Amino acid sequence: MDHDQPQRPGGPQAAAGVPAGAQAAEGVPAGPQNRGPVADRGSPAPAAMAAGTAPGQAEPAPVGAEPEPLIFSYSRPGRGGMVWPEPDVPVRPVEERVPAELLRQEAPALPEVAEVDLVRHYTRLSQMNHAVDTGFYPLGSCTMKYNPKVNERVAALPGFAGLHPYVPDELAQGALRLMWELERALCEMGGMTRATLQPAAGAHGELTGILLIRAYHRARGQGHRHKVIVPDSAHGTNPATAAMAGYRVVEVPSDARGGVDLGALEAALDDDVAALMLTNPNTLGLFDENIHRIAEMVHAAGGLLYYDGANANAILGISRPGDMGFDVVHFNLHKTFSTPHGGGGPGSGPVGVKEELVPFLPAPLVERDPATGRFYLDYERPQAIGRMRSFYGNFAILVRAYTYIRALGAEGLRRVSEDAVLNANYVMRQLAGLFRLPYDRTCMHEFVLSAANLKERTGVRALDVAKRLLDFGIHPPTIYFPLIVEEALMIEPTETESKETLDRFVAVMRRIVREAQEEPEVVRQAPHTTPVSRLDEALAARRPVLRWRPEGEDAR
Repeated sequence: MDHDQPQRPGGPQAAAGVPAGAQAAEGVPAGPQNRGPVADRGSPAPAAMAAGTAPGQAEPAPVGAEPEPLIFSYSRPGRGGMVWPEPDVPVRPVEERVPAELLRQEAPALPEVAEVDLVRHYTRLSQMNHAVDTGFYPLGSCTMKYNPKVNERVAALPGFAGLHPYVPDELAQGALRLMWELERALCEMGGMTRATLQPAAGAHGELTGILLIRAYHRARGQGHRHKVIVPDSAHGTNPATAAMAGYRVVEVPSDARGGVDLGALEAALDDDVAALMLTNPNTLGLFDENIHRIAEMVHAAGGLLYYDGANANAILGISRPGDMGFDVVHFNLHKTFSTPHGGGGPGSGPVGVKEELVPFLPAPLVERDPATGRFYLDYERPQAIGRMRSFYGNFAILVRAYTYIRALGAEGLRRVSEDAVLNANYVMRQLAGLFRLPYDRTCMHEFVLSAANLKERTGVRALDVAKRLLDFGIHPPTIYFPLIVEEALMIEPTETESKETLDRFVAVMRRIVREAQEEPEVVRQAPHTTPVSRLDEALAARRPVLRWRPEGEDAR
């Protein structure tokens, strides 16, 4: 965004180990971070020229006092970072290859920079990003856990990274075996019979699952079923997926304990219902105590149960969706099984199904010849819903997830969920006295607080709390979701965070609440230490500036 931003206010030098401008919470040592102290940002460079400054040149400002310039600011005519070799093929004039009406009359305004300037510029930009490798990321509903580096090393092995998707089966036995074993591991954890690895994200897995359910009903002569039931606490992708597949969405409310209201569910069930889409534990971080009764009700009405696997990080080795009564489940490999997450991808959302839905899985599936032990791709699937992705899914993500599962084993995966649940309950109880706890019961891997009490007393909103956390080097939690909780703060610590990190987070939250009571403007105007301060959100949404234009070029 290129909108005008407020100048960074001045402040004391950061404590050691805290990101530029961030502050340590009282009584709690700063967590390890990727950036150290930074000079005071509050003093703009004086207009007067300092001794030794060249005529016409502004006095240098301290590091961090000014925003990183655009790459074009480093451009100088004739400067470059590489030398092109002489062509070793005949050269034809571009006029002979491109129609005249498509030829430029002027050269494009591309930056001309040296390699060292290019590398430093983009390295500095990368250091402005928050990442799970550099700081705590308690983003509820997204399971932003640390990704072990062994996953990356295995995915980079030449036999995996350099494998062409069109290579014959006999030359891809290692990759096919990995996919075959990963499918069976996921089915074991989900209580499913078979699975497709094609879907490239969780929402893509949702669509695959709903299309499988649609194919199942049509094959049984039940194509008239046109409704999908979705709880009011569901991820927003659930109703969107159902609508995309041609279904009418019916919402049911939550009960007083945060589960599905059984009375409302019973009223919604009829012969037109195709499925119930459910997350368990749900988006409130609560395990639905009535899940077996819910499954009985939906199945009695002729519908199927779809399991949104976004929150599977809480149940590994403890409970299985198939045992709860679910017929279809998707797993988010980029959440539960520790592969890179965010920045638009890549992701992976394999979908597992019970026996009666196996014929509809997308082709191909990896099969194993029992006589020879050789693996092969089976395309002979006449009832398949069709291919959901080119080739066989995001293979490098499959490798990372397989590595994670094999490294931990069954006991390790159960420990993942036990620690995730323990961490969430520990933090929830530490913060329950500061914020409202809408559902006061044991949570699973995440929990939802309400900042409505803080807003009533001080005018400080959940958004303000989230922005202030940035000043302490902590990524904000999810806010204003689920929609059924006013001023929601949705927090997921994950199992990879230490008690020291959690204690620092709690101390920071306590400080923010105290600031809201004593100095509310400090919180309402946050963040104060980031490269860009709080955006005018309405202007940024309606009139975004997404590209640079040379001086004098018409911006229309």
